[in-house]
Amino acid sequence: APTPEPTPARDSTPQVLEPSAPGAETYGNASVTIDCSNTADGYFMVNYAGGSPKVRMLVDGPDGVQYKFALNGGWETFPLSAGAGSYQINVYESAGGNEYYPLYGVTVNAPVKDEFATFLRPNQFVRYDADTAAVATAAELAQGAETDLEVVDRVYNYVLEHVDYDYGKAEVASRGSVQNFLPDVDETLASGGGICFDYAAVMATMLRTQRIPTRLDIGWAGDIYHAWVSVYVDDVGWINGIIQFDGHEWKRMDPTFADNGNQEEWIMDFIATDSNYNVLLVY
Repeated sequence: APTPEPTPARDSTPQVLEPSAPGAETYGNASVTIDCSNTADGYFMVNYAGGSPKVRMLVDGPDGVQYKFALNGGWETFPLSAGAGSYQINVYESAGGNEYYPLYGVTVNAPVKDEFATFLRPNQFVRYDADTAAVATAAELAQGAETDLEVVDRVYNYVLEHVDYDYGKAEVASRGSVQNFLPDVDETLASGGGICFDYAAVMATMLRTQRIPTRLDIGWAGDIYHAWVSVYVDDVGWINGIIQFDGHEWKRMDPTFADNGNQEEWIMDFIATDSNYNVLLVY
């Protein structure tokens, strides 16, 4: 019998779709500029140039979900997580304490071209560029892999091996809010410590730059508030919660669990209960 041809390895060359603010469609005033030139690619950019030390932005999408962001000055990138549709963007400056006053607001129509555009690019919570060390590391990990799922496994195992859960950082983060906590993927890998948000941001960075659409999901798993990762794989579709943190450890979920009677009982029971997973925000 003829020897079967080996399955070719997938292309592991990094793809870094860096955001830009070309100014073709902008809104704002002397303090803030909102650049919506690239909404078809699933994002918009904001440049806050005012003098307030605390600035907040609320984004209400076509799915009825409200996202809250802190603006830190300079150009920052924000996802259009709900896909195509109308978005209301409102920026507020601090009036002292917990009070804010409106600075600028606009409604924009975002013709996001597909469900993957947002989740193949960096944003304020999944920050990277061509020089980010995690991008090169992901390319090394992906070399020789035959499938996207193999890349997911390699990235997952690498992050678990190189990052330990930082309970001190978790305690500090718990006193604030998601909007005030911005993961730094290279710092996480260099320090070897992070919380669930850091783990998810590192994995999302590595997988997105390997052309694997990846969502960083934030919400509730049972009674635990945390972040996890979902990916899109050809011939399978979106695998929700493929990498999950249950408050104690990370688990790589088998995308065939629904058809696999050999899965551990607790996995089958947990997955069978839809209320166990409640996604609130997607980045």
